[in-house]
Amino acid sequence: MSTDDRVIIEMITDIQIIRANATHQRYIPDILNAIFEASKVKGNSIVMRDPQYLAQKMDEGKAVIALDEDTFVGFCYIECWENEQYVANSGLIVRPEYRGRGGAMRIKQEIFNVCRGMFPDAKIFGITKSQAVIKINKRLGFSVVPYSALTTDEKFWKGCDTCPHYQELLDNDYADCHCTGLLFVP
Repeated sequence: MSTDDRVIIEMITDIQIIRANATHQRYIPDILNAIFEASKVKGNSIVMRDPQYLAQKMDEGKAVIALDEDTFVGFCYIECWENEQYVANSGLIVRPEYRGRGGAMRIKQEIFNVCRGMFPDAKIFGITKSQAVIKINKRLGFSVVPYSALTTDEKFWKGCDTCPHYQELLDNDYADCHCTGLLFVP
């Protein structure tokens, strides 16, 4: 093992991935900034969220946060649809300087565990353009599916309204867009 490999392994193991709560609300500006910066990258379709929305997810125990000591590293949250029959993994973000080190996989694994613990019978889904997220979800047992296999709740799809491709989603009657639909069926 090279010295570089040991450094990466140390960084991966030093990052805490924990269920977020109200004490983590101080990281919301960092989370929003990371989402904003990622949304500026050509080809990304990351949906911006309201700070109060993220605070609510933390209060409800429906979010995980990654920290390197006191430094924000990454975040993901869940939302329920159709009377908890569907649960979405949403908002995965990892700061650029921490990418490529396994943090996103650990965050997704933890949010997956939270989903399965809170909603053991729910179908878990997500939509993404990120090939890395698609790969991670497939590792967790998700399958690529058409949008018709996902929730039909209009409020979920309304959440896409800040995406530059939202009009295309509407024009296609919510049947197709630029993102890939992924679904885990327990």
